[in-house]
Amino acid sequence: MYHIITIERPYASGGNEIAKKLAEALGYKLFDRNILTEAAKNLDVPQIHINNLEETSSGSFIFNLSKTSKGNANENSLPMAEKLFAEEKRIIEKAADEGGCVIVGRAAGYILRDRTDCLRVFVHANNEFRIQRAVEREGINRADAENAIKKIDKRRKGFYDSVTKWKWGDPEFFEVCLDSSKLGIELCTKLLAEAVLKS
Repeated sequence: MYHIITIERPYASGGNEIAKKLAEALGYKLFDRNILTEAAKNLDVPQIHINNLEETSSGSFIFNLSKTSKGNANENSLPMAEKLFAEEKRIIEKAADEGGCVIVGRAAGYILRDRTDCLRVFVHANNEFRIQRAVEREGINRADAENAIKKIDKRRKGFYDSVTKWKWGDPEFFEVCLDSSKLGIELCTKLLAEAVLKS
């Protein structure tokens, strides 16, 4: 049975909402923005100071760290982005060891790639669906929504590519890829819950 579900998602595709509903349906713990909150606390840094560092592209150290089992390289002299990722990696690995969790973003599927009880999911959607979601849910205008999609997708893809050397959204690296603009949020959630319960 899948005790861990990781979800990668472009901005405004509904991945976060699906993750929340899935965690509720399964009785699993949700790890989303709370990962950043916990990491900031562990690093003794105000969260506001590292909000913009999360899911940002970093160099080869990050990639090497993501491949280690414990991430025990000398981290004291590292830039804060690298320290943040190292701490988030520890939180993700601890959550996986405890089981019963849904983890959003942060290349969690790659970090947990050797676990057979982890279901790696990629949620995507067409641009019009995403624009409308951003306008409705974020309260921004269409032009700002379009800009946010480009900016945030570029940041997430850059981060994912630098950490994993995998291609973001490539079906080869995910057990499940879902188009939320065609299936809808509720059906995506139901399909994933069934996949977990029947595994």
